[in-house]
Formats: sequence, C-alpha cells, structure tokens
Amino acid sequence: MKKQFYSFKNAVNGLFWAVKTQLNFRVHLFLSSLAIVAGLVLNISQLEFLIVFILIGIGLAIELLNTSIEEAIDAIHKNWSDEIKIAKDTSAAAMLIFAVSAAIIACLIFIPRVIKLLNFNF
Repeated sequence: MKKQFYSFKNAVNGLFWAVKTQLNFRVHLFLSSLAIVAGLVLNISQLEFLIVFILIGIGLAIELLNTSIEEAIDAIHKNWSDEIKIAKDTSAAAMLIFAVSAAIIACLIFIPRVIKLLNFNF
C-alpha cells in the first residue's frame, strides 16, 4: 500500500509541475474549462459530455507524454541533433493530430447548438 501511495504522490507532483511550468498544459486546461462551461451553457447531452471528457483526458495525457519525452531527451542529450529534433517534432505532432481531431469533434458537438441558440436555421 505504501508503494502505491508514493506512486500516486509522484504522479500528483508531476501534474503540479506541469501546471506550474508548462504553458501548453495550462492552455489545454483553460480550453478544457471553456469546453465544460460551454457544454453546461449549451445543455449538451450526457453522451456528448462523455465524449468531451474523454477528449479532455486524452488530450491532457498526450500533452504530458509529449512533455515527458522532451524533458527526458533534454536530460540525456544536451546537444542538438537531427535525431533529437525528429523525436521532439514527432512527439509534438502526436499532440497536434489529436488537438485537430478533438477540435473537429468539438465543432460537431457545439456549433449546431450555437446556431440553434442564435435562432439560425439550416
């Protein structure tokens, strides 16, 4: 039980470190908060909220993985190289692909409700 406690404590420490030091992570938290508020204001369905929360969780996890890859590489190799650039760029590309996909899904959920709220009809 003690081992699990320290494992959990280390994970929480990593989360707080990311919030404190990583601008991109804070941006993701802010946009995630906006999505939750928009979901409440626009009265999205329970299933749509589930989708939003899954996207938020995966997005934050990918951002943390991207950061951990970059930090590990920086700790191991202080000098620039093509291989390091490729590793960092492809790690960031994973986040980019997910973010674009999540934004498209969010548009599919939120735009029809915004249009309805503004009394526009298709």
